[in-house]
Amino acid sequence: MLTPIQSLLGYAGWAVPLITLISLWRSGLVLLGRASPHSFPGGVQHGTAAYWRLNRAHLNTLENLPIFATVVLAGVVTGAAEADARFPMLAQAALGARMLQSLVHVISGSSPAVLIRFAALLTQLACFVGLGLIVVR
Repeated sequence: MLTPIQSLLGYAGWAVPLITLISLWRSGLVLLGRASPHSFPGGVQHGTAAYWRLNRAHLNTLENLPIFATVVLAGVVTGAAEADARFPMLAQAALGARMLQSLVHVISGSSPAVLIRFAALLTQLACFVGLGLIVVR
């Protein structure tokens, strides 16, 4: 089983392959002359649907990272991570749900895929709440 800190590092590290894929995609377009280096405006939808899903998967990961980091680090600092066997399981489940959400997001924008992504998000949020409740007890 992964420790909560390993799960946190995995969650943060998950952003690296996502941003690497975005960088490769953009670099390829620029090197092939299909886009200029400044044709990727932040916060504005651009590129193909698949590219934009990859972009959103990366941003979704970064948006939730501070929440996950806060509850995991609070659990480690207070000793809750060691005192309650559910803590590492919830941390690992949050990481798995994040990875599933990102993978499904990148693969498809279909209605079933959106439902799977939403279920994965709800799983993460439930894990965050569970971790937080363990910390405050």
